[in-house]
Amino acid sequence: MIYFDNAATTKPDEECLKAAEKYLYSEFYNPSALYKGGYGLQREIVQSRNNILSLIADRENFDLIFTSCGSEADNQAIFCGGRRGNIVTTAGEHSAVYSAVNELKQRGMEVRFAKIGVDGSVDTEDLLRLIDERTSLVSVIHVNNETGAINDIVKIAKLVKAKNRYCLFHSDGVQAFGKIAFKLSKEIDLYSVSAHKIGGIKGVGALIKRKGLILKPYIYGGGQENGLRSGTENVFGIKNFEYAALKKFKKIKENYSKAHSLKRLIIDNLDRSHFKIISGEFSSPYILSISAEGLRGETLLHEADDTGLIIGTGSACSSNEKKRFSRTIIACGLGEKIADGVLRLSFSSENSEDEALKAVKILNEITKNRKAVMSL
Repeated sequence: MIYFDNAATTKPDEECLKAAEKYLYSEFYNPSALYKGGYGLQREIVQSRNNILSLIADRENFDLIFTSCGSEADNQAIFCGGRRGNIVTTAGEHSAVYSAVNELKQRGMEVRFAKIGVDGSVDTEDLLRLIDERTSLVSVIHVNNETGAINDIVKIAKLVKAKNRYCLFHSDGVQAFGKIAFKLSKEIDLYSVSAHKIGGIKGVGALIKRKGLILKPYIYGGGQENGLRSGTENVFGIKNFEYAALKKFKKIKENYSKAHSLKRLIIDNLDRSHFKIISGEFSSPYILSISAEGLRGETLLHEADDTGLIIGTGSACSSNEKKRFSRTIIACGLGEKIADGVLRLSFSSENSEDEALKAVKILNEITKNRKAVMSL
């Protein structure tokens, strides 16, 4: 089996699972408990918070709230950050942001969507044009989860603050964290990350926020996470997230280079008479979006699956929307024929060149055969 759907989820790292195992069995206490075992786990959570945060941000200026996933982190940023005036975001956002702002729109708030380019990156001029003195929140995805387009959020955040210094700036960093080397700047107020995209388990994420920013809770209850996210903390998941993040960042440049080579190998060997490359030249090396124009991407996905190649057709989180065409691909201006044939291949440091060559051979063959059948 060749697994090239790592943007949807990654295989949990066995070493990190083993290291965190004790928090399931022997250290299973409630971290809010007042006895020694509970207090000890609260200290472990503080350590995890500091270690994960320090990988991309200055701990003196930023804090971290543990959540159940990246989608929850996005929702907390949107619903608790965009509370007045209007919200500005992009047409290429992950569904966790896109659906959240549309819910606010249903509640009467004005939402403005900036255009995206053919590669899925935001049109910065259009984004800035939409911002005015009543804008309370701007949200721009860091790495587009379907095309891999990288938005320079440090530069964009500075431009946004120059236009309106009072609005908050949020970015969904789920496809960037642990994969692309960067540091949060002072202009970035909120940033969402997830564990299961980097070898951690599902059910853990985090919202990083600028210190001094007053943010209301999204989930109420026992006041965990400094009162910003109630609910008994998933200590096993949090420690596993910490170990997975530390491991990924230790080899972040090496892994980036490896992913780049795999992506290049596939692009160079794809039959270009059958496939169009959607991902831009400077997109994330971990995501490759292509299209077999004139064919159904979903059909090719199932045929690839039958041969042992697992790929995607776009965002796994949007598959439940039951829409034939990807909202993001259509927003790129590529048209329905290209959108219908979209396939997404996404890589991890566990993938090999041999897998890449086998995958491209499978894709070339099933596409050629499918077109031959259609021509009969």
